[in-house]
Amino acid sequence: MTGSGIKNFYDKHRPKFEKGGKLHAFKSVYEGFESFLYVSGATTKKGSNIRDYIDLKRTMIIVVLALVPTMLFGMYNIGFQHFKALGLIETTPFINVFLFGFLRVLPVIVVSYLVGLGIEFAFAQIKGHEINEGYLVTGLLIPLILPINTPLWMVAIAVAFSVIIAKEAFGGTGMNIWNPALVARAFLFFAYPAYMSGDEVWIRLGSQAGNVADGFSGATPLGLALTGSVDYDIWNAFWGFIPGSIGETSTFAILLGAILLIVTGIGSWKIMAATTLGALATGLIINLFAVNPFMEIPFWHHLMLGGFAFGAVFMATDPVSAAQTNKGKWIYGFLIGVTAIVIRVLNPAYPEGMMLAILLMNTFAPLIDHYIVQGNIRRRLKRAMVKA
Repeated sequence: MTGSGIKNFYDKHRPKFEKGGKLHAFKSVYEGFESFLYVSGATTKKGSNIRDYIDLKRTMIIVVLALVPTMLFGMYNIGFQHFKALGLIETTPFINVFLFGFLRVLPVIVVSYLVGLGIEFAFAQIKGHEINEGYLVTGLLIPLILPINTPLWMVAIAVAFSVIIAKEAFGGTGMNIWNPALVARAFLFFAYPAYMSGDEVWIRLGSQAGNVADGFSGATPLGLALTGSVDYDIWNAFWGFIPGSIGETSTFAILLGAILLIVTGIGSWKIMAATTLGALATGLIINLFAVNPFMEIPFWHHLMLGGFAFGAVFMATDPVSAAQTNKGKWIYGFLIGVTAIVIRVLNPAYPEGMMLAILLMNTFAPLIDHYIVQGNIRRRLKRAMVKA
């Protein structure tokens, strides 16, 4: 069916979904699919409105496109870590390595979208409003920040918790206080910690696990550093050939996504830069007063370890839960970087920190903006009084 044919099909069946039509109860579902394919023909009736050729769906799609490099590399890396653990990486063709990861990651993505969109559709029907577009991104973010061995039923529970508690309970897309994807990750971390940490969760060994040598370890570089071993290749960490969450290992792939977000104006470069500066400054100070091997990790290595890069680019920049003012973005991002490294290095029970740092600053983002705005008001009033 051609593009015009699809449009004609939608136009032909539109009356059935209008008021009085036999399928009016499913109008939000109809409009959701139509607006996904075509720009809405609705026009504003009153009030002043911003008009732009990019609507929320197109914004979300750009973010999804920015995530594609990390998703594809994550699929390859799952296969790479699998065959490396079995000692077969040198003899396994590239396509076999990628297909192994693809077939392991795809079900996680499918479950995320089926459960999340199902709940979104249900809430839209109950409330009688349009389907929210925000889950287009959240549905891909959640799988990319999870270990590959996370059971599918656990993914479904985390997605449901995220959509219902972190979004719909606050009013839906645009009203949430915290990043929904990180809320899902935090829920799993505290509810099922054994599935979110340890050596076994990062590498999918499958039925061939018995072939693995006794000395095999699937620990991430941060996990190894916590035990006093800092023997890792930073370039492998940069390219992403290390154990870790599905989409968080390749700093290079994440940078490709960051470029797209910055060029299109979708992601805030100020928050990305401020988060990086905060981490570098904190890491450098900790290096100066290091008393153990973990604190001796070169400060710039932190940018390529764990979920720092992914969080700085795709999580901290969430336009809903981040600071909105220009000065506030610098403060918000800087504090995320500081908090992430402090938690990562000084808390021996949790060698990561990015998730908790972003969620904490999501909580304080409105307060940061409030004081920035009030400061601007006071300065303007003071100038007005001087001129008077």
